[in-house]
Amino acid sequence: MKNIYYTVAAIVFFFSSFIFSQEDTTKTTEETKDKKWRWESEEHDKKYDFDFDFDFIGSKNKPAISLNYGITQLKRKDVVTNNLIDPISFELKLGTIKQKNIFDKEDLIKENFKYFTISNFSSYLKNKNSTSVDINSDTWKFGFGKQRGYGYKLSQSFAIIPYTESSLNWSRINFAYDTNSVGINDRKIMEMYDETFRFGNSSSGGIKIQAFENLALDFSYERQIVFQRVLFWKWAGSSIIEHASHRLLDSFIDKIFDSSPYAAPIVSFVLKNALSYGIYELRQEKMNWPFNSESPLSFDQFKIGVTFIF
Repeated sequence: MKNIYYTVAAIVFFFSSFIFSQEDTTKTTEETKDKKWRWESEEHDKKYDFDFDFDFIGSKNKPAISLNYGITQLKRKDVVTNNLIDPISFELKLGTIKQKNIFDKEDLIKENFKYFTISNFSSYLKNKNSTSVDINSDTWKFGFGKQRGYGYKLSQSFAIIPYTESSLNWSRINFAYDTNSVGINDRKIMEMYDETFRFGNSSSGGIKIQAFENLALDFSYERQIVFQRVLFWKWAGSSIIEHASHRLLDSFIDKIFDSSPYAAPIVSFVLKNALSYGIYELRQEKMNWPFNSESPLSFDQFKIGVTFIF
């Protein structure tokens, strides 16, 4: 009888240990999966959102179409003998907009707009009665860009977002002028650009006013340079200096977000655009500043636009 009792007790003990070990294993497995999911999610955010140190929630991508009209000044530092007519521009941007709340605050947001752009700059729309000394131009540009800004959401459908923007572009310029009235130096310069695709980049700053949930007005100032040729290592070195300067400034702006989040969007807008403006001003004489290089052709323009968000 005792042998039967001991046998039953041993069986009960064995199965109890097995069941509890299975529960512990299941629990450990679930915890491991949860930790792994959270780690992979964090790594995914770090990979696809460079500002992962902020606590963003409620992100959502939306398709967007942006239409812009610009009043442009076309110039090059060493073109001085003739009248280079300023063009008017029309621009189309197709992309996606993502908005996120910052620090769980409903009235502070970050917005990213990644897009493909195509635009036309034409002096013929402005200069209908040209003279023999005028240099007219018609330019088609396409490229890719990113617009980023921190702003204030004042209601469910109304927001004010100061932003910075940059893009890489390819431009094809067609110059028209009287060869008998244009100096040799100017002709040589324009022939380097005329009817060929040239690489360039741009930087801009502006303010977006989202008046309705699906509609926003845009006011901005853009500086674009077009290289007469690409000197890769000098261009890469200049771009690295620019990028490093912005990363250092981002670190400073992060500190402002930590201590004064409501002041940070304005401070970020002022500092980031001041840095971009200074760099592009230095590049007016040397396109690959600080390295020795030629002057670029530049388009400086004030733009007004409307963005439809779907």
